[in-house]
Amino acid sequence: MPVAAVPRYLGQDFREASPGLRFGMYLAIWTDRADQEKEVNKRAKVKSPEGQEVAELLQTLGMDETIARLRRRERRPLPGLWDKNDFAARSAWRQFAELSDADRARMSALLQRQRAMAAVQAREGGLFVLDAQAVAPFTTGLGNEHPLENGFAFLWPYGLPYLPGSGVKGVLRQAARELVTGDWGKAHGWSEAAIQVLFGSEDINEARRGALAFWDVIPQIRGDRLLVEVMTAHQSHYYQKGASPHESGQPNPICFLTVPPGSGFTFHVVCDLPLLKRWSPELTAGDRWKQLLEQAFLHAFDWLGFGAKTAVGYGAMRQDEAAVRKREQAAAEAALRRLSPEQRQIEALRKVFAEERAKGALTANSRTASERMDLLRAAQEWTDPVLRREAAALIRETVEALPWSRKAKKQGIPDRLNALESTP
Repeated sequence: MPVAAVPRYLGQDFREASPGLRFGMYLAIWTDRADQEKEVNKRAKVKSPEGQEVAELLQTLGMDETIARLRRRERRPLPGLWDKNDFAARSAWRQFAELSDADRARMSALLQRQRAMAAVQAREGGLFVLDAQAVAPFTTGLGNEHPLENGFAFLWPYGLPYLPGSGVKGVLRQAARELVTGDWGKAHGWSEAAIQVLFGSEDINEARRGALAFWDVIPQIRGDRLLVEVMTAHQSHYYQKGASPHESGQPNPICFLTVPPGSGFTFHVVCDLPLLKRWSPELTAGDRWKQLLEQAFLHAFDWLGFGAKTAVGYGAMRQDEAAVRKREQAAAEAALRRLSPEQRQIEALRKVFAEERAKGALTANSRTASERMDLLRAAQEWTDPVLRREAAALIRETVEALPWSRKAKKQGIPDRLNALESTP
């Protein structure tokens, strides 16, 4: 079988290596002596004039001389030692496209590390996170030199596919520019000044950094492998060799790696808020910079795409609504855990009240009626005047939508509520 060009002590079993290592350093497409002998024996068994000739050479001259003669042939020469051969290239694509359990574990661990760093940044308010899902194959780094014609961008030292933060910044800058022109509908608040402040100036005479920093994106790949796509170059005799164009040329299929559709992409953008306040304080008011950034992302999803070959549909994405809801739910649960027991009881009634009011399910037997009574009883024992008044205000709000029963006055409920509100 074809071998990788590595020292002997490393062996040739690289199934546990990362996709990036199998695609690069451990690329097993190079011919060794065993490959040559296998090819000679294969040709000798073919029932054809060439097969008969090879069989005679093998019988009379032996393997060494047969290999030497087949190497010197103009038509279908035998691959030399350490030459790339077509069979090896075809099998190599299958080998480094597969993802092991360790690869998927590394992808998940890297995203978790980013989330941990983002949680620290979020406390300062200068963080924007957006979850997206690929709706088309994603590829990047095709221009990197590689023995198989097209390269691919892997994040080192992990050897996993990634979308560089610099690429994200470039796409969003272009999205903002297109929104400013107005040719795509509303500008959604974008202006040239906002682009300069958030992304930085590209004028070499007045260069300055922008307020935004874009993190690399680690795709959470769907399935257990990368995809191998094929593009077929036509008219190569005209474009590459200068011959006259015609339709009798041989198309040349070229393979390249992609991340499959359905894979998840989590974008993290950090804003230098002190810098933004100094340059453009109006963009910090109400987190306006986040609103602008979201519109730029949505425009990029619809019209631009990320990575390479976007002009033919690669890199198209959409916002992952399920991931957004999950993130919001996790944030709400985390915020709830940080509350005191009294605040949790207030928020529990607030949540139930909002849900049942939205559904039109406010009745005398609803959870709102039951939980506000529990809150009224519990709040009587609280010593914090702020919490007592907050509980009373929420209970009053529920009364406007769901009045007390006729027994409330006899039970002294109005008086108890007034006592909460009048807390000094």
